[in-house]
Amino acid sequence: QVQLVESGGGLVQPGGSLRLSCGVYGFTLEYYAVGWFRQAPGKEREEVSCISSDDGDYTYYADSVKGRFTISRDNALNTVYLQMNSLKAEDTAVYYCATDFTSSCPKSYGHWGQGTQVTVSS
Repeated sequence: QVQLVESGGGLVQPGGSLRLSCGVYGFTLEYYAVGWFRQAPGKEREEVSCISSDDGDYTYYADSVKGRFTISRDNALNTVYLQMNSLKAEDTAVYYCATDFTSSCPKSYGHWGQGTQVTVSS
């Protein structure tokens, strides 16, 4: 059974850091691109980042997180990470990872995790 499971969310002060993890089950991560999304209350879902398959030589970042967030992957552990630094209140959202079983970052995603809450507040 295909599953994506996010973890690592929590409460952090502005300027702090968190690392989110996306563990994948039921398929081999190495062959597929994975994206990170977020959705804040009352707002549309936003694609935050994506990493291509294999060694992840292509990455995408939304302008809102560029220079602060870093996506990476460990195929041996079947896990994709999102390192989030210099967090701001506006980063508060539920964060999701997703895949569409393509090697490059797709325009739409068909398989999603359940999400992990990130709250940035003093």
